[in-house]
This record gives sequence, C-alpha cells and structure tokens, in this order.
Amino acid sequence: MNKINLRPIITIEDKNTFVSEIQEAFQDSYVSEFGKYEKTILPIEDIEESFNTKGSEAYIAEIDGERVGGTIVVIDDTTGYNSLHLLYVKSDAQNTGNGFKIWKAIEELHPETRIWETHTPYYDKRNIHFYVNRCGFKIVEFFNPKHKDPHQISETAGNIPKENNYFFRFEKEMK
Repeated sequence: MNKINLRPIITIEDKNTFVSEIQEAFQDSYVSEFGKYEKTILPIEDIEESFNTKGSEAYIAEIDGERVGGTIVVIDDTTGYNSLHLLYVKSDAQNTGNGFKIWKAIEELHPETRIWETHTPYYDKRNIHFYVNRCGFKIVEFFNPKHKDPHQISETAGNIPKENNYFFRFEKEMK
C-alpha cells in the first residue's frame, strides 16, 4: 500500500490546483446524481473561507510525488475538537482507497484530536458510506428546512439548489 504524503499548501500554484481539483471532484459528484448543472457546486468563496478559518491547515495529498487529492482541516489546540472542512480525491484517482488513505494520514497528523467533525450533503451516498462505514464517523445531526445549520449564513450551502440543500453532520470520537 503506497503511503499518502500530506504536503502543506504554501504556493499560489498549489492553492490554485487545489481549488480547481476540488471543484471538479465536487461537481462530478453532484452531476452523477442529478445530471448537468450550470453553476459550480462548490464556489471559490466557500473554499477561501475554509483556507482563511482560524486554525486551518491545507494540504495536497500525494502518493509517490503524484497528486491524488487534498484536504483542509481546522485544528483547535485548546479543545481538541477539530473539523474536517474539505477532503477530496481527484476524479481520476477515485475508487482505489485514496480517500481512506488521506483520512488515516490526517488522523496520524493530529493524534491529539478528541473529536473530529465534518459535514456532507444528504444526496452524496458515496460520502456517507465513506464517513460512516470506512472512517468510523457517526451521524449526529441532519440539517434541513425545519432544522437549519446555525453556522450557515446564506439560504443554501454553496450553489446547491434549495431543493437539495440537506446535510448530515458527522462526529468521530477519538479518545
């Protein structure tokens, strides 16, 4: 099994590559479920917000020097309650266990974590399977029109159409 290397994003080229690849991966996921969609599901503003969140760490995931994906995590050294903001596997590197390898590398990078939190859209069955059955997260909350995410400022997350704007919140207890 080839080991994942999480390389910090430090150049503008790395950041631009990250943005392009994650937008493609998220768009492909949405299109595979609902068909062609003109808007970009994950707008640049949402990605920038993750990059700029206090405690954020952004990484390109590589195997043998080849990019396979990336991640942005937000670390709270005081509480140990950390957040997986974004994780993607390049469209041409999926279905080979790379997502799980990236996740395990994140866990190894932050053994001090008490609880990990993340979110995913309800329609993304593949992500739900990944987080629950592969990574050991538990679904702890379901955001919908009658139970809105208190941190979501706009009416919808990203450019997901209102009728598909339902999300699960997951947690994984580490210690």
